[in-house]
Amino acid sequence: MSFSSRNSLFKNIGTYIILSAIAVATLFPLFWLLSTALKSQSENIFQSPPQLLPSQPTLENFVNVWQSNPFGQYLFNSTFVAVLTVGLNLLFCALAAYPLARLSFAGRDWIFIAIISTIMIPFQIVMIPLYILTVQLGLRNTYLGMIFPSLASAFGIFLLRQAFISVPKEMEEAARMDGCSELGIWWYVMLPAVRPALVTLAIFVFIGSWSDFLWPLIVIQDESLYTLPLGVAKLAGTFSLDWRLVAAGSVISIVPVMLLFLFLQRYIVPTETGSGVKG
Repeated sequence: MSFSSRNSLFKNIGTYIILSAIAVATLFPLFWLLSTALKSQSENIFQSPPQLLPSQPTLENFVNVWQSNPFGQYLFNSTFVAVLTVGLNLLFCALAAYPLARLSFAGRDWIFIAIISTIMIPFQIVMIPLYILTVQLGLRNTYLGMIFPSLASAFGIFLLRQAFISVPKEMEEAARMDGCSELGIWWYVMLPAVRPALVTLAIFVFIGSWSDFLWPLIVIQDESLYTLPLGVAKLAGTFSLDWRLVAAGSVISIVPVMLLFLFLQRYIVPTETGSGVKG
């Protein structure tokens, strides 16, 4: 083996070791959460040194959490809010990004700069005015009230605008020559061409909506509308706290997000939008 080949091998081994260490450090909290959720009541979860694996694994904590709390309703509320948020966010962000990317009009760049500038504004600054507006619109204690702040996002508009810019103009011109309207070009040409960006945005929006705790806590008082983060927080009662039940509820709330990512990750692949365009 030559010196260069040996050097390259050592570099690859070092890279794999570093990546493996990062993966272990990232996954260990999830492993500890699952281990805690599977431990029986007879096991001490605060013993020293800590016991990594449960000596008597049991699903009793998951059963107790599901039976003692309306976790089925919490799961439905989170799913309904997250799915509706994703759909509306993709719709409004795509509608806003298309003219900013493909149409020419006065002040287009300034409008885009103004939209991007809102990313620097923390949510806590606009939280109170947003809550007042939500109350005035009669959306307090409703599903739409939880969705209202996420109907569109500056990040989503930026991401889709950049994706629309990358679509070859020949595809747009061919559709326009066939008599397609601007809305038809957006629907039949642009959206299919930027599908990876749409899927990426959908994952980000879903995770953000699914894990959102602060805004539902502010706008929702009816327990029948609680989402999973609020339901898990409710497990930490004032007079009693069983970390096994909290861990079990947290695992239940994490599983749908992991399944969504595993299902959609194959769609996050760059597509050759210009493959059908011949010079």
